[in-house]
Amino acid sequence: MDVISFLARVLLAAVFLVAGLAKLANRPGSEQALRDFGVPATLAAPGGTLLPVAELLVAVLLLPTATSWWGALGALVLLLLFVGGISYNLARGRTPECHCFGQLHSAPASWPTLARNAVLAALAGFVLWQGPEPSNTSVVDAFRSVSAGQVLGLAGGLLLLGLLVGEGWLLLNLLRQNGRLLLRIEALEAQVGATPIGSSATQPATGLAVGTEAPSFTLVSLGGAPLTLDALRTPGKPVMLVFSDPECGPCTALLPDLARWQHEYAATVTIALISRGTLEANRAKFSEQPLSYVLLQQNREAATVYQVQGTPSAVIVRADGTIGSPLAPGAEAIAALVARTVGSSPPVPHTNGHGSVPAQPVALPIGTPAPALTLPDLQGKMVNLADFRGHSSLLLFWNPGCGFCQRMLDDLKAWEARPPKGAPQLLVVSTGTVEDNRAMGLRAPIVLDQGFSAGRQFGATGTPMAVLIDAQGRIASEVAAGGPAVLTLVKDPHQLKLLPA
Repeated sequence: MDVISFLARVLLAAVFLVAGLAKLANRPGSEQALRDFGVPATLAAPGGTLLPVAELLVAVLLLPTATSWWGALGALVLLLLFVGGISYNLARGRTPECHCFGQLHSAPASWPTLARNAVLAALAGFVLWQGPEPSNTSVVDAFRSVSAGQVLGLAGGLLLLGLLVGEGWLLLNLLRQNGRLLLRIEALEAQVGATPIGSSATQPATGLAVGTEAPSFTLVSLGGAPLTLDALRTPGKPVMLVFSDPECGPCTALLPDLARWQHEYAATVTIALISRGTLEANRAKFSEQPLSYVLLQQNREAATVYQVQGTPSAVIVRADGTIGSPLAPGAEAIAALVARTVGSSPPVPHTNGHGSVPAQPVALPIGTPAPALTLPDLQGKMVNLADFRGHSSLLLFWNPGCGFCQRMLDDLKAWEARPPKGAPQLLVVSTGTVEDNRAMGLRAPIVLDQGFSAGRQFGATGTPMAVLIDAQGRIASEVAAGGPAVLTLVKDPHQLKLLPA
């Protein structure tokens, strides 16, 4: 019985150790998971840090025999909380991302998730039932009572667990780094192969097949009231469903256009935005945009049934409730879909909603004056680029949720700690929340550009990108695109002028 108890403690300690470290490596994701499970935003922020710390403490307490009983008690309390939270959400038909193992593994809460936590809770209860171990025993004493075969089996299991964790970590990083690139490639392919309006050629079908019945749904509006697809179709007009995400930079850039299209084409088509996350997060996100229909899915349940693979994406639902178009991925494809639906030439996507910024950013020639830039910092104070004159400056266009940005974050911090002589001042122009930007730990001032309008003015098309401004306020480099090029510009600005735009 002592051997079984010891093996149960080791297994529980390994699970809590991996879970705690993985959650700490992605605290914004942990906070979002708590909010998705219904924890108030005021508690979710500190909970994103306190929960993984508690898990690590449990792992540490479980191994020494003198503290193993208390570790098992802590494990049981946490696991019962997990079981209760999962059960509550499943009973209400909600499947939020569990984020159980942080960056290593995150999937919608399900009955298998509930069963896994229940089994672990049973193991913790078994260790508790065994009672406190004598204080004069040790892990070495426990091993002495274990046979050679059991030791080999335990070692093999721990080795396998380590290999799986390492492989999962590598796979996740690859997916995070390349996921956005793949979506951009798919969008470009769709644009290159798109059929001009009026052409008789057919477009390659993506998403649900045209003519099939559109999946029904009931989602919550920003006002808190439920809204169905049938209600959107009631006026007898087609409905455009635009799938978005609060952490998606291109989605944010498209919001002014969606608001404009809702107003201009209200008599022809109903445009509804389907986002995800909590009411509080989305209300803050959309508070500055006069959008009529913003609906919230708990996770990605609506996107899944409509076979949406990336955001922003859009699809037409005809007035009779059938799918009326292939899925349109990306802002340009969505603009073309609007045009086909209303029977006009493609509307030009503008980042400010008034037509002053072109849809495709154009790189500014070296030597031309930099555009005016005034944006709020993380404390709400307005920062003006003109205040940086007299010293060269580096504008870094950033997104805390961008995998490429996260990959270069450590190098950027190292450069900040020991900047070379004559290094430019760094000004980070970022999207995302104040909390996510603070969590990066950068010393440089960070200003928020949620619509990415400043990035487009300077010729940036995504993140991470950067451009150098000289002491006189003129463009001093081409736009550096991607982590390696940005780091080249940071470390040796003169090299970038030799790179193609």
